[in-house]
Amino acid sequence: MEKDYPRSDRISQQIKKELANLFQNEIKDPALKTITILEVNVSPCLKFARIFYVAHEYDEKEFDKGLKRSMPFLRTCLSKRMTTRGIPKLEFVYDKTFDENYKLGQLLNNLFKS
Repeated sequence: MEKDYPRSDRISQQIKKELANLFQNEIKDPALKTITILEVNVSPCLKFARIFYVAHEYDEKEFDKGLKRSMPFLRTCLSKRMTTRGIPKLEFVYDKTFDENYKLGQLLNNLFKS
C-alpha cells in the first residue's frame, strides 16, 4: 500500500524550510542574502536534492562562488537540524521562469502601447 505523502516529499518540505531559515538568518555572505527557495525536489532514493531558487539581485558568478563557499556550512546545519540518517547531495538550480515571465510581460505591454 502506497502512502499518500511519500517520505521524499516530507524531506523536501523540511529541507526547504530549513534552507530558507538558514539563508534568512545565518548565512553571512551578502551575495546569498537575496535568495528565495521556491521548491526542493528530493530523489526517491533520498540521496539527491535539487533546490530551485530565485534571487532579487542575481549575479550568476557571485552566486556560484557564494554557494560553493557555503555548501559545507549548509550541509552541516541541515545534518544537525534534520533527523534523517544522511543529508542528500544539494544541487542549486536558478529558476528562470520569473525572468522569462517578466520579459514576456514587458513585450506584451510594449505591444499594447503601440
